[in-house]
Amino acid sequence: MYCISLENMEFWANHGCFAEERTIGNRFTVDLHLDIENETACRTDDLQDAVDYQKAYQIVQREMLIPSLLLEHVATRILDALEQELADWKQVKLTVRKHNPPLGGKLECSAVTFARTKK
Repeated sequence: MYCISLENMEFWANHGCFAEERTIGNRFTVDLHLDIENETACRTDDLQDAVDYQKAYQIVQREMLIPSLLLEHVATRILDALEQELADWKQVKLTVRKHNPPLGGKLECSAVTFARTKK
C-alpha cells in the first residue's frame, strides 16, 4: 500500500455561519491523502493503471465551490464524492482549513480532519 497526497490545495470559497462569510468569502486550504492498495501503476509506469490525481483535485474543487455553513458538511460532501467517483483507494484522510476565521481573536485557521475507509 502507498499514499498519494494533494497538499495545500487553495480555494476561495463562501463557507461559514455568518452572512458576510457567504457573501465575501474566505481562503481555504485542503489536504487529501489517499491510501492506495493497487500497486499496478508502480510496476507498469502506465497512467491508465494509476489513480487520477487530476480527477481527485477536480472533485475537491467542485465541492469547495458549493457554499456550506459548516466545514464538517463540506468535508463530508468531498468524501462522499470521492467514494462515488474515484476508484482504487482504500482509505482517505481529508483536512479542510478556513484561514482567518471570524472567531474574535487572531488565529491562523480553523480546521476539520476526517478519515474514511472505502465501503
